[in-house]
Amino acid sequence: MPKLRSLALLASLALAPAARAPAESAAAPAAAVSPADPAVQADAAAMAAAAEKDPAGKVVARLHETLLGVMKEAKTLGYEGRYERLKPVIHDLFDLPYMAEKSVGRHWKEAGEPNQRALVETFSRFTVANFAGRFDGYSGQSFRTLEVETSTHGTVLVRTRLDEPNEEGVALDYRLRQVDGGWRVVDIYLNGTVSELALRRSEYSALVQREGFDALLKKLDEKIRDLAQTRATQS
Repeated sequence: MPKLRSLALLASLALAPAARAPAESAAAPAAAVSPADPAVQADAAAMAAAAEKDPAGKVVARLHETLLGVMKEAKTLGYEGRYERLKPVIHDLFDLPYMAEKSVGRHWKEAGEPNQRALVETFSRFTVANFAGRFDGYSGQSFRTLEVETSTHGTVLVRTRLDEPNEEGVALDYRLRQVDGGWRVVDIYLNGTVSELALRRSEYSALVQREGFDALLKKLDEKIRDLAQTRATQS
């Protein structure tokens, strides 16, 4: 896996400048004590254990477990195998209809039901393809759940890190909301500030404004084909 390719997942296909998360989503300031302090390590371990037992934390833990499995078997599975392994998990853990709606902002209401259905279907395929295309190898990466925080509008933030051997790693924060009594992911923040959903909304809304919904659906289909073709030739 090329250096940090998996870490660039969230911003890799967006055309717009990085969008910042709301202030409450910023990473917490570093503690004034050494992270090597045994008391600090014990507190961090206790927080992580509690976070992983939290219902929202369990959702993110399942996603991470699936991603690691796909990464470790990436070459054996190939792109298609990774796609099929990830598809049911992403559909189960992400609120894809909600994300598709928010990805086009105010244009959703004026789109009409056929375009809305088409966008949800295409957006869902693209989301799976993006994960399958980007998490295409393993070189010792690991995920750590740090904590779960109550956030705005009934959502929660699950703060995690993706660690790379001999590298600093990167913060990955997941925003989840309740759907039918369970928690589902609706956004991911890279380094605590770069919102995947905001990036897509900026790009997709501009494209719909210029060229209409058909152009957006065509663009997403092109990206799906590009991911499949590029990863197939690299397998």
